[in-house]
Amino acid sequence: MKFKVFAFALLLGGFAAAQVPNPTSQPPADQNPRGYSQGTTTLSTGETVPLFKVQVVSRTLEAVNYRHLGGETKLDMRGTTLMPEAKGDAHVDSRHGRVVISAKFDKLGPASQFGPEYLTYVLWAITPEGRAQNLGELPMKGDHAQLDVTTDLQTFGMMVTAEPYFAVTQPSDVVVVENRVLPDTKGQVEEVTAKYELLPRGEYVQVAGPRGVPELKEEDHEKHKVPLGLLEARNAIRLAEAAQADKYAADSMAKAQGSLDRAEDYYRRKQWKPVETAAREAAQNAEDARVISLRRREQESIAAAQERERQRTEEARAQAAAAQAEQQHEAEQRARAEADRQAAEQARQQAELAQQQAEQARQAALTAQQQAEAQRLAAEQQAQQAQQQAQAAQQQAQQAEQQKEELRQRLQQQLNSILQTRDTARGLIVNMSDVLFDTNRFTLKPGAREKLAKVSGILLAYPGLKVQVEGYTDSTGTPEYNQRLSEQRAMTVRDYLVGQGINMNSVTAQGFGESNPVASNSNASGRQQNRRVQMVVSGEPIGDVASAQGASSSEPSEQPPAGSVQPQSPATQPSATQPYSQPQMQQQPQPANQNPQPSVPR
Repeated sequence: MKFKVFAFALLLGGFAAAQVPNPTSQPPADQNPRGYSQGTTTLSTGETVPLFKVQVVSRTLEAVNYRHLGGETKLDMRGTTLMPEAKGDAHVDSRHGRVVISAKFDKLGPASQFGPEYLTYVLWAITPEGRAQNLGELPMKGDHAQLDVTTDLQTFGMMVTAEPYFAVTQPSDVVVVENRVLPDTKGQVEEVTAKYELLPRGEYVQVAGPRGVPELKEEDHEKHKVPLGLLEARNAIRLAEAAQADKYAADSMAKAQGSLDRAEDYYRRKQWKPVETAAREAAQNAEDARVISLRRREQESIAAAQERERQRTEEARAQAAAAQAEQQHEAEQRARAEADRQAAEQARQQAELAQQQAEQARQAALTAQQQAEAQRLAAEQQAQQAQQQAQAAQQQAQQAEQQKEELRQRLQQQLNSILQTRDTARGLIVNMSDVLFDTNRFTLKPGAREKLAKVSGILLAYPGLKVQVEGYTDSTGTPEYNQRLSEQRAMTVRDYLVGQGINMNSVTAQGFGESNPVASNSNASGRQQNRRVQMVVSGEPIGDVASAQGASSSEPSEQPPAGSVQPQSPATQPSATQPYSQPQMQQQPQPANQNPQPSVPR
C-alpha cells in the first residue's frame, strides 16, 4: 500500500469573519526555526514516499496523500486537550479518484459543554493549502458517533470541531479530535507550508433576544422537547443575522427564515420528522446567506478600499498639481528675487559711488579742518600737554560762561536803567507799557523813541543778540481788533530798532492780542498792565539760561500762547502815522442816533 503523509498546522484565533488563509504566523519556540521536522522512511513495498509535517503556533495535524493508495488504510482519531478522553478511528479507501471515509468516534461529550452556542460536531477535511471541507455532521448516539462520507480530495487531514450547526463552512477553534498516522506510516519528509484560520471561541457568543440559544440539556434532546436540528437552525439564523445577511443576502435569508418558521410550526404541533427536515433546510439556507453576506461585505470592503485608493490617487494628483504650481510659483519668486538682487546690486554700486564721492568730500573737509587746526595749534603753546590743554579749555569755558553771565547781568542792569527788565528762561524781557504809544494808535511817543534809542545803543554793544518784540492788549474790544493792534505796535518797535542800526535779521515781531495777560482785566490797573510791548533779548553772548537772581519760580510763564499768528512784513502793514480805520480809532464825534463805542485808552 502506497501513500504520502503530510503535516500542517491550524492557525488559532484568526480573523473571525473572513474565510481567507492567514499568510503569516510564528513557529513555536520549542521547535526548530524553520517550523518543520524532516526524515525519510520506506513502505513495506519498498517505495519511498514523502511525509510532510509543518508545525505552526501550537499543534500539528497530519495529512495523508491517498492519490495512489490503491486500497484501504486506517488512521487513528485521538482527542485533543479539550476532550482528551475522546477516541476513534477512520478507514480510508481510494476508489477511482474518490476517497471513501468510514469514521467511528467514542466518548464524545455534549458540544454544549464548550458554550450554549455549540450544539453539534462536524468532521472536517483540511488540505495542505489550508482549504477546509465540511464532511458532515456526526450523528450522536449517546457519546458515540459514526459517519460514512465520500470526498474528491486526495491529500487531507481530518479533525472534529464543535459547531453551532451542521452547515458551517469554516471550522471553529474548538478542535476536539484530530487524526494521527499510525506508527508504521513511513515516507520521505518534505517541507509544506499550510495554514488555516479557525473561527475563535466567542464568535458564536449568545445574543439576547427571543431567539437566544439556551443551554442545551441532554435530557431535553433525548425527550424531543427541543429537537437538536431546530436549535441548530436557530443558531444558524442568529449567526447569519450577525453577519448582516438580511442586508446583503435578503433572498437567501428570507428562505432560511421561512424554513425556520415552518420548523417552529411543526415543533409546536409536535410533528418531529417535518421539524428536522425544515430545520436542516433553514440551517443550510442561513449558512448560504451568511457566506453570501461575508462575500458581499468583502466586495463592499474592496470597493471601499478601491474608492479610498481612487481618492488617494486624486489627492496625489491634486498634490502633484499643487506641487507643480508651487514649483512654478517658486520659480517666479526666484526670478523676481534675481531681478531684485540685480536691482539691489545696481543700487549698491550707486551707493558705493556716492559713498566714494562723500568720502572724497569728507577728506577735503578733513584736510581743511586739519589745516585750520594746525593754524589754531600754531597760535597756542604747542608745548602744553593734552591735559593742560583740556584744563585750559575748561577754564576758558568756565570763564566764557562767567563772562556770559556777567554780560547778562550787566546788560540787564543797563536795560533796567531805561525800561523795566527781568531775567527769565526765555531771556531778558524788557517791558514797555502802553503809555509809550498814542491812545488807540501804534505810533511811538517821543519819550518812547528816546528810550528805544538808548536800548538800541546798548544792544549794538552786544553783537549776536536776538530780539523778539511781542505786543499785547487788554480784553477791551474785539479779539480781531486787539490782535491787529498788538501786531502793529510790535512791528512799530521792530522797525524803530532796525532803523537804529540793529540787524533786521536779528529782530522779529509778533502780536498776541489779549492772550497771556499778566494781570486781571477786570480793573483799569490790570488792563493797563496787560497793554504792553515787551522785548525778549536772548542769544549766545549772554547765554541761554536765566541767572539765579533773575529767574523766579513764582513768575508766570513767559512763553507766547500756542497758535499765535506771525505778523505780516513791514511793507504790508499800514503806516504807523495813520490811525486805524475803526471808528474808535478816529476820536470823532458820533451822531446822536448812533451808539458810539466808548473811547478806551490802549
